[in-house]
This record gives sequence, structure tokens and C-alpha cells, in this order.
Amino acid sequence: MTVPAHQERPGRTELGRRLIASGALSTDWVSTFAAVDRAAFLPDVMWPFVPATTTTTAVDRRTDPAAWYGYADSDLPIVTQWDDGEHRGGDEPGSVPTSSSSQPTVVHRLLAALDVDAGMTVLDAGTGTGETAARLAHRCGARKVTTVEVDGGVSAAARERLSSQGLHDVTIGVGDALAGYPGEAPYDRLLCTFGVRAVPAAWLGQIRAGGVIVVPYGTHYSNRDAVVRLTVHADGTASGRFLAPVEFMKARSHRLGWPDGEAYVTDWPAPARTGLRPDRLADAAFALSHAVPDIAHTTHTDADGVPAAWFYSLTDRSWAAVRWPDGAGGAGEVYQQGGRRLWDSVELAYAWWEARGRPGLDRFGLTVTLYGATPWLDHPGCLLPGAR
Repeated sequence: MTVPAHQERPGRTELGRRLIASGALSTDWVSTFAAVDRAAFLPDVMWPFVPATTTTTAVDRRTDPAAWYGYADSDLPIVTQWDDGEHRGGDEPGSVPTSSSSQPTVVHRLLAALDVDAGMTVLDAGTGTGETAARLAHRCGARKVTTVEVDGGVSAAARERLSSQGLHDVTIGVGDALAGYPGEAPYDRLLCTFGVRAVPAAWLGQIRAGGVIVVPYGTHYSNRDAVVRLTVHADGTASGRFLAPVEFMKARSHRLGWPDGEAYVTDWPAPARTGLRPDRLADAAFALSHAVPDIAHTTHTDADGVPAAWFYSLTDRSWAAVRWPDGAGGAGEVYQQGGRRLWDSVELAYAWWEARGRPGLDRFGLTVTLYGATPWLDHPGCLLPGAR
């Protein structure tokens, strides 16, 4: 790989130091960090996420290069496309971020989990800016890396940037990365840099036995994901543990179309009572998201200031709503309807989680077959209440 002839910047040096201090950037990846400059893969106009305001702000390299490079050298995620490329708002943000340069801390933790080395073949699912493919190319060799992007425009821009860095031998495909890239299979490793709600069967068939898949995985219970590291077995299944919470843009076909509440709620049943508070729901969110499958969930504050939570089944028109009129620390009023008693399932799952010592994310794992995924606690034989 050709090392980019960029001028070393103090902000970039400081970012490297912070990544090392946090443990995200291990010593064996330092040379890759030095060789692959994030700024070389970013567009002139980009939208960094600003934690202080929880918003994105447009920055243009042509009019404010100091700010642009400052954000490029920050440990922040940066939106590079809105609304699947339909955004025409100039510097204004669009409605839905659909491509980005991920937070460097997260990227390097994903690379560490991948445990990839020189000479291994890698499928990079979700090309984005091309930066991750460049890092993998520096590590493994450009001819060992295949990257796939669903958006033709995003892929073309990444191709140009990879080429500008001398990485002509990376295989760049345009298509749905959920289908993998069979033309270069089998692979030793697969790294996915978008969130999924199901691990595709196609991936299992394109990774060698003993190979590794690292992917942000979650359910429609929330927008959150968790990194899971799966080892592929000789029988075509894969299993492994969850590592850390993250939040990625979702695969286009895995985005949730929010349920139409009016189609679900045809009348209000008499309320029941619950002692399960909203803070406890939040504490158990990861376990609940996997123990009560096929539901969408949201929390908010009603117009009268009362905390509330809603649950919608994604397999029928069952629903549940809970309000805490005495505040988050008081008893709740439960309304539920339909063949699936969703709140009853939530309470049972919470009791299961609490009885097992309130386990954290790192005690959970996942087994994936051609037919779906099954979550477990501590070992594959200990299934969650709602596991199928």
C-alpha cells in the first residue's frame, strides 16, 4: 500500500494518542492509523455530530478548512450522506442519515474484534467512505480485501478515494452487502459497518470454517445495536458473544417502518397495575430486546407530563401501553390488547433477567443458522424466555 503523502496535523496526532490511551487503538494497529488518513476519505461538505447539542452541523472544507480538519481529526461520527442520496438541502441536514464516517474509537474496536492479519481475505460489508477498506488493505494487502456498497454514488466516491491512495487492487462491488460477494468467496473475515436485524444466511456460506464475522446486531425493540463476534463452524452455523453497545445506520432493508398506532389501538381496555418502573425497563433494555422478540418499543412523555412506554407487535396487531401518572418512581397503569400479551411478556422477561443477577451485555451471545438467530445467556444451552 502507498502511504498517503499527507502533512501530519497536531489534531490527528492528538487523536491517535487518545485512541491509544482509551485502549481502542492497539499497538499493532498504530502503523495502519498512521498510514490511513481519515481526512482523505471525507467529502468537502460533511455533517459532524456535535455531542453538546446532539445535532449535526455542516462543515465545508472549501470555506472553513480549519474547522473541517478539526472535525476530521476528532473522535466523532460524521454524516456524509442524507436520505439515500436524495438530499438536496445544501448545507442543511436531511431527514435521515444514510452514510457516514464512523467514530474512530468504534472503528478501531471493530477492527480489534475482527482479529485480522496479513494475508487473510476480508469482506468489508458497507464501503461507505472507503476508509475501513483502506485500513483492512493496509493490514492484509489490497488484493485480499473486497468491499461492497449498496449505493452506487457512495461506491463511486469511495473507489476514487481508494484509487487516490494507491489502493487500485481492492475489489469494489456495488450491490446489497447482505448478499455478500460470492465472486471472491470464501473469506477468512467479514466486517459489517451497518446495523442488521438478522444475520444473512449468505454470509454463513461465504466464510470459511473457523472464520469470523463482526457485525452490529440488534432487534426492532430499539435503534441500538451491539457488536457481536461470531465464529463460523464447519456445519454452516455461527456463534459468539456480544462485545459492546453501538448504534449504526441500518441496512436499508432492515429499517423499521414504524407501526401505525391508529391501526393497532381500536379501543382502550380497562387498565391493570404494574410495579415495574421505567428506569428498570431501561436497565434491562438489552435483555428485553432479545427476550421479547418481534416488537417495536418507544418511550416518551405525554402532553400532561406523564412518562409512558409503548410496545407494538410486528407479527400481529397486539399492543401495550404503560403510563406512570405518579412519576417514574410510582406504579404504572397498563393497557394491552391482542393475542400477544406484550406487557405480560415484558414483565416475565424482566423477572427472568433479575433472577439471573441482572446480567450485562457481555454475558449474552448469539447462535446463527440458516433459519435465524437464537440469543443465549452465558452458554448456548441457556436460552432466553422468548427464544425460538
